[in-house]
Amino acid sequence: MSDAQGKPGREGSLEAPTRHPLGWEDPGFHDPEALDKELERVFDICHGCRRCFNLCNSFPTLFDAIDASKTGELDGVDKHAYWDVVDHCYLCDMCYMTKCPYVPPHPWNVDFPHLMLRAKAVKHRDGRTRWRDKVLSATDAVGSIAGIPVVVEVVNAVNNSVLGRKFLDVALGVHPAAPVPPYVSDTLRKQLRRRPPGIGDAKPGVGTRGKVALFATCYANRNEPQIGLDLTRVFEHNGIEVAIAESENCCGMPKLELGDLQAVDRLRERNIPQLLAMIDRGYDIVAPVPSCVLMFKQELPLMFPGDTGVATVRGAMFDPFEYLMLRHKAGLLRTDFSRPLGRISYHVACHLRVQNIGLKTRDVLQLIPGTVVEPIERCSGHDGTYAVKREFHDVSMKIGRPVMQRIEAGHADYYASDCPMAGHQIESGLADHKPPTHPLTLLRMAYGL
Repeated sequence: MSDAQGKPGREGSLEAPTRHPLGWEDPGFHDPEALDKELERVFDICHGCRRCFNLCNSFPTLFDAIDASKTGELDGVDKHAYWDVVDHCYLCDMCYMTKCPYVPPHPWNVDFPHLMLRAKAVKHRDGRTRWRDKVLSATDAVGSIAGIPVVVEVVNAVNNSVLGRKFLDVALGVHPAAPVPPYVSDTLRKQLRRRPPGIGDAKPGVGTRGKVALFATCYANRNEPQIGLDLTRVFEHNGIEVAIAESENCCGMPKLELGDLQAVDRLRERNIPQLLAMIDRGYDIVAPVPSCVLMFKQELPLMFPGDTGVATVRGAMFDPFEYLMLRHKAGLLRTDFSRPLGRISYHVACHLRVQNIGLKTRDVLQLIPGTVVEPIERCSGHDGTYAVKREFHDVSMKIGRPVMQRIEAGHADYYASDCPMAGHQIESGLADHKPPTHPLTLLRMAYGL
């Protein structure tokens, strides 16, 4: 085996994988010629390996283009096909985490997701981003408008009607069958502000300080506030104070997936000071959506490796079940469960797997007597806005089909995903359209709260 320059190479690496900073502010990052050469180099390595053929649709798109070319090699592929590969990547990172034997520190230095992100950034900078994609990724703006009283009723009515979905298809390219979440005017942040103040002295233990600031997330704040309320009730039941920062903006993940790195930078400038203020007051940070946790734990630190504020937030940011399991190790988690949950089919979200914290949601839920959790470690196919787009929805359902089949065959009492959007994607593909139950809701139920 040889590398793209014909030098002898080796397959795999004995070292733990690592990631280099994104380098998006380097002069050559947005250079189209440099990008083209790197796409050729990495695509040729992927062509010779093909282990990722069963992940997202980027790889079948690449391999089909190569196989259909006159030469049967990458040099026979029209460069326009490269952008089809880029568009099918939704930055789940599963190729990097679970399949690729050439990730750094291997000398071939293949980081496919970061290369796709670089290509998306070049595309965005060149003005080739669709208006539809800009709208779908503007979660703060869309949520603010859609959540206005009276307006919210109209928006939800449109989203739930056949005629309204046809309009969304024509106007925005949103697939009529894709799950679209409802909006609320009484947001999670509004409801938490109405709650009584803190519950008393915090008890630190095993890397946790015993009180948390909740980063509500766009989704839990404006679409499913019950998830955040359930988190609050569970944490407070365990003696953990829950507070919110004075203000909050989108974490930036939707803009990252679009390649709009300047917008990510602007959101960082708004969010990091707010979270640092809470950390200075003695709070840890939790967020109920895995993508948002990942944004602060990994993506922002890789974009801004020299930013001490970003590094501080990274060290204080936790997945909710990661936090609860640390409390359990310290002997501080209550186990006074009053209700067994039976069998749970548990979909492990990609952006949770990438955090490398293990299956903490499963571990906590299995503390409940009379409860068995069966993990499903495959992609649901939702992945941000990918599944709602007209041109990608059918592919997204194909990607998620194995998860849906596992859930249907399992006949569990409940099925759940830490990613609420993934949960509803699964719901849309089930024969009976049985809704998911979020793991935080399951935990609240088990406590009898």
